[in-house]
Amino acid sequence: MKQACCVILGAGEGKRMKSSVPKVLSPVLFEPMIGWVVNSAVKSGLEKICVVTGYKHKLVQDYVNTLNYNLETVIQEERKGTAHAVLTAKEFLEKNIDTDVLILGGDSPFVDKKTITKAFKIHKNSNNSATIISSRLDNPAGYGRIIRNKDNYNVEAIVEESDAGFGQRSIKEINSGAYWFKVRDLLNYLGKITNNTNQKEYYLTSIIELMIDSGLRVDAFESSSPDVALGANDVCQLEKLNEIARNKVIDSMMENGVKIPCRDGVIIGKWVEIGSGTSILPGTILTGKTIIGSECTIGPSTQIIDSRVEDNVTINHSYCENSTLKTGSNIGPFASYINKN
Repeated sequence: MKQACCVILGAGEGKRMKSSVPKVLSPVLFEPMIGWVVNSAVKSGLEKICVVTGYKHKLVQDYVNTLNYNLETVIQEERKGTAHAVLTAKEFLEKNIDTDVLILGGDSPFVDKKTITKAFKIHKNSNNSATIISSRLDNPAGYGRIIRNKDNYNVEAIVEESDAGFGQRSIKEINSGAYWFKVRDLLNYLGKITNNTNQKEYYLTSIIELMIDSGLRVDAFESSSPDVALGANDVCQLEKLNEIARNKVIDSMMENGVKIPCRDGVIIGKWVEIGSGTSILPGTILTGKTIIGSECTIGPSTQIIDSRVEDNVTINHSYCENSTLKTGSNIGPFASYINKN
């Protein structure tokens, strides 16, 4: 995507998390949510990415610097809504004015490469000024509904839950909060919206409304994954994201030949790699940049962090961190390997 860029919104405090860190640094499978988002953007081929920081901005900036991607960051000194956050990145957008921009929330960890690239294709082929990434939920309560025209084609409006009529509330297609925009059109309308809302804030949905009223082409791409819209506003919702992510990773591992006969207590981090034929037993936690070879037996009750385990290794009731375990090793029970390579 040479002719596209990305702005990731990561300025929020997340008061309901009751945490000392910004909301986007809340972990899903031990990885801050914004790390999931940045990774999806990079995997989609987006090379120009700007992260909007705000609350405790240095913590967010320090984290994204560890990702080893060429990212820009800007600071939203006052949090006045999503459109105001994008406006904070105005200089970045002006440098890319003849391209398209993907706007993502830094607290939506399940937006994925497939959704991003398919939405972009629709956006370009249809010559849209804006393309909303939508999702379909069985229970859409709390989300803005996508209202399409009578031919069920172009978008006529996004109606928030509080403004939706009875019939509109039955609509299951919702706004995920992610968008593709033509940068030039986005900048044009950023200067035209008002903060005539209950919260006195500036929202990207207001830009969508102005574009539609002006006759510009606005459409929605419905993702095949309902999870792209999911975020977390408190620790209970964060726990649900962790459980969804945990099962996604386990399912992916099993599809690739990893044997997990019982999921109880099994947690595998996003960056972990496991070879086919390896068995992961209950109570096993694998995190960091851990790489495990083929035909191993890991667990039960074993924790491995940032380590390399070669083929045909057995580890039982043990702990391993920053270490390498050679082919054929039989470890445990109750062994501890730390910084052994």
